[in-house]
Amino acid sequence: MARCVGMTVPELLNQPAVLKTLTQRQIDQLSTARFTLTDILKELEKPGRDPRPEFQSVRYDQRVQTLQDLQEGMRLEGVITNVTPFGAFVDIGVHQDGLVHISQLADRFVSDPHSVVQTGQIVQVRVLEVDTHRKRIALSMKSIN
Repeated sequence: MARCVGMTVPELLNQPAVLKTLTQRQIDQLSTARFTLTDILKELEKPGRDPRPEFQSVRYDQRVQTLQDLQEGMRLEGVITNVTPFGAFVDIGVHQDGLVHISQLADRFVSDPHSVVQTGQIVQVRVLEVDTHRKRIALSMKSIN
């Protein structure tokens, strides 16, 4: 394409509007498939565009840094790190993932945790129990009645 418009590739990338001057005949003479060239032209019209969805990050509670900072009833935001047949593990920012047991994933009966949550999903959880001796955190995603 750059050769067709008399430019180098770096020059062409800095002037994507020049691609509009390519005639259909010039495009047809290129050895690349027509659909591929069409896709390339569309992408070059939007240089720097990132096709990935907007990245969302977890907002960890700054008051909670260690297991000792956790209290029953706290509502926290976390991210699902692993989904197992018995529930899901959630990173809530204390260097120890908490477990949302399958019975605590939703207000309804859940037979497969994968039907409710997936790895990387940001969730709201409530602390049910903290066992600092065994380093275990029990969490719930059920709504509070």
